[in-house]
Amino acid sequence: MYEGAIQDLIDELGRLPGVGPKSAQRIAFHILSADPADVTRLATALRRVKDLVRFCTVCFNVAETEQCRICRDPRRGDDVLCVVEEPKDVVAIERTGEFRGRYHVLGGAINPLEGIGPDNLRIRELMLRLGSGEIKELILATDPNTEGEATATYLALMVKPMGIAVSRLASGLPVGGDLEYADEITLGRAFEGRRSV
Repeated sequence: MYEGAIQDLIDELGRLPGVGPKSAQRIAFHILSADPADVTRLATALRRVKDLVRFCTVCFNVAETEQCRICRDPRRGDDVLCVVEEPKDVVAIERTGEFRGRYHVLGGAINPLEGIGPDNLRIRELMLRLGSGEIKELILATDPNTEGEATATYLALMVKPMGIAVSRLASGLPVGGDLEYADEITLGRAFEGRRSV
C-alpha cells in the first residue's frame, strides 16, 4: 500500500478490465518515471477520447461524428448487415477485408447471470433497421461462447418471420492449431462446418 496520489493511480488503473493489482502497480510506476511530455500526451488522449468519441447514430460503432466512417461510406452494400457484440469486433472483421456491407453493434450479449437481457442491448434498434426492407441478409457474428450463442439464437428467432436470410459465422479449428489441443465443442463445430476440397 502506498499513500496519496500514487495509490489513487494504482487503484484507478486496477479498475480497468484485465489489469490486476500487480499490473496496475507496474503501470503506475512506469507513468511516474516516464517523461512528463509522454504523460501529458497520455492524459490528453484520455480526455480527447471522452470528449470526442461517441456512438454512431446508425450502427452504434464508435465515431467522432454523428455517423461512423463505415455508415458514411457510399461504396458499402446496404443489403447485408453484420451484427456484432462490440465495436472492437467491427475492427476485427474489417481487418479481413472480406466484408463490404454494414454493421450493427449490440453493445454486448445476452447474459442472465450478469443481469443482461435483450432489453439491455440494441436489439430494438436492430429490428427497426431490419423493418426498412433494404436488408436481405443478416450475418450473426457474435462470439462463439454461451452468451454469444444465446444472443445469436434469440436474434435468429426474432428475424425468422421477417423473411430475411440469417447466417452465422462459421467456427472451428484455428489455422496453425493442433487437433490434440482442441476442445470437444470446437472440434465438433469443425466437423459440422466441414467443406469439400
